[in-house]
Amino acid sequence: MDETRLSLIDGEARALLGVHDRGLMYGDGVFRTIRVRDGRPLWWADQLGKLAADAHRLGIAMPEPALWARDVDRLLAQAPAECVLKLVLTRGPATRGYRPVPASPPTRIVMVSPMPAQIEAVAARGARLHLCRLRLAEQPALAGIKHLNRLENVLAAAEFDPQDYDEGLLLDTAGRVVGGVRSNLFVYRAGRLRTPRLERCGVAGVARARLLALAARLKLPVCEDDIGLEEVLEADELWLSNSLIRLWPVSRLGSRLWQPSHLAYSLRAQMDDD
Repeated sequence: MDETRLSLIDGEARALLGVHDRGLMYGDGVFRTIRVRDGRPLWWADQLGKLAADAHRLGIAMPEPALWARDVDRLLAQAPAECVLKLVLTRGPATRGYRPVPASPPTRIVMVSPMPAQIEAVAARGARLHLCRLRLAEQPALAGIKHLNRLENVLAAAEFDPQDYDEGLLLDTAGRVVGGVRSNLFVYRAGRLRTPRLERCGVAGVARARLLALAARLKLPVCEDDIGLEEVLEADELWLSNSLIRLWPVSRLGSRLWQPSHLAYSLRAQMDDD
């Protein structure tokens, strides 16, 4: 079996999803992306809890934690010690039409793929950030959820060449900063840490929640707030977070340059503590 790409669907070793699955038809589902280090999925309780919370908001039945753990153990026994684990939960197969069938059995998917090679190199030099033209639409009913319909992110990611930029910065239709294409954003200025509010759109990531909690424990003033692009450009430092990169300091956005600091790397190291 290919040790770089493994998958289970409802506990079976296969990679083909039925054409009537609502995850395929409508993006009707949720997912988590998890870093595996030394054969162990990091932040497991946080990740599974966020998956359950997102599924609950969409009214999708969440399988028991033991089922997920069994599938993950089975895959990771065949996988490299350092890899990426992805959990996907769809509303399951259904007949044609948008209206979900009550109490329909969900589809549970677990996948393994290689760890991106550039993560530590970008962390060392700082991320190059592209300001995306695409603007995120407001939809409070979906705000914060990591759902499967990510076409906005797909279009935004197509705007820049990964040889030139490491991540894209997204604003909403009102010009407020939301976050990265695949990350959350933190603004550090004058000893205070701010991150965009996500009640209107955007994804509330597990790494974001952990960094907020870590800052609070360290008594670093932190808040969720509406943030404009000018405030981003005036920041002393910018940081990006997600479950794979943990924390990337930003080194460039347009003509604005930053120098990564000891504080950024200290927080990044502490985020690794499970």
